[in-house]
Amino acid sequence: MTTDREIVDAELVPVGDLLPRPGPGHNPGPQYLVTQHTMLGPGQLPPRADDRPPWTDADFRISEQDQADLDEPDLAENTVVNRASTTRAFEAWCAAQDPPRLARPCTTATYTSYGLHLIRRGKAGEFKPDTVSQYMSRIHSWQPVDHRPDPSRVQGRIRAWKKAWVQAGGTVRRAAAVTLEHNLRIIDAIDESTNIGKRDAFLAALAYANLHREMELADQLNKWVRIYDTGLHVTTALSKTDQTGQGTGRFIEDRDDLKLVARARAWRAVLAELGADGPEDPLFRALTRGGNLVTYPADRKRGTRMRPGSLNERLQHLAQRAGTPYIDDRKVTSHSWRAGCNGDLMDAGASLAERNAAGRWAEGSHVADTVYDRRHGVGKRDPLKKVPLYGGTGETTALDN
Repeated sequence: MTTDREIVDAELVPVGDLLPRPGPGHNPGPQYLVTQHTMLGPGQLPPRADDRPPWTDADFRISEQDQADLDEPDLAENTVVNRASTTRAFEAWCAAQDPPRLARPCTTATYTSYGLHLIRRGKAGEFKPDTVSQYMSRIHSWQPVDHRPDPSRVQGRIRAWKKAWVQAGGTVRRAAAVTLEHNLRIIDAIDESTNIGKRDAFLAALAYANLHREMELADQLNKWVRIYDTGLHVTTALSKTDQTGQGTGRFIEDRDDLKLVARARAWRAVLAELGADGPEDPLFRALTRGGNLVTYPADRKRGTRMRPGSLNERLQHLAQRAGTPYIDDRKVTSHSWRAGCNGDLMDAGASLAERNAAGRWAEGSHVADTVYDRRHGVGKRDPLKKVPLYGGTGETTALDN
């Protein structure tokens, strides 16, 4: 089969030279805006480029009160603190470059370069992969929504580094789990005849029973803990995973070992004696050695609420005094009570959905089964135990013949 083709010897010229140039007064017609999101029905024209709402300067202004309200942080205090320290380090790095780089909004190249910089420092022993991942996530969230960089290349390099790091023997050191047994040992070492002891005993009991994060304990108010003869109803109004700000409530039945009701009433009586039992007052207060309230400056940002770090230090002190600062070579921190209760619930057969609700993990999250599964020793849920001992039934097998 042959095809006749005509070969034309011609000179290539710019396309524009083939089109007539518009003369004076030429009207090019309407200009339209089309993007990948444009959807047009039959006979419908795209929106015109010159079609804009008749906004005036007033439509872009907000009041001083509006600005003051917007200046209030949208995130939990510990999240704000962590993000601020991370972004300050990023800004300092950008300023130190030659020439300096813009930190916010930053380009994908700047974001990627900084991520690779942190990975190199991590490989030298300064950071772990998960730490760098958290830093880069905070920086990404800090960027203006419409100008956020592409994080894919940095995330890929962190995943590759973590894989090599784990293969080389790297491990994430997580806090110990304070199980019910450990917690009762810690509480037994507390002198509950004093104001400090009454606070500490209730603190340790509630931290375990309601799987509290330290920030949740620090921000808890009196009105959110209702005491009944049969247990406590605890509302956690401020939670890390509560994106809607609705809060979550839960009734915790009293137990003969934790004695939640008795310890809650004993501490509430102390608060009443100190004049700090108002509904808006913090549930846990810092006390002097004599058992009186610690006074703070009037302009203190947290008012009379304890710092989350102070509660963490207090719980660690209680574990130290009970002789359990470390459990199975893991350090006890405030998160240990949360992890310990989750482990006890797992051993008792509580479902993931039940534990997610109790610990205020996001619905469908598997964190309670992964990050917070920190049972000690050999554990109690070896699936091999479900297999009967070989020969235990007395039956003869082919291998016996």
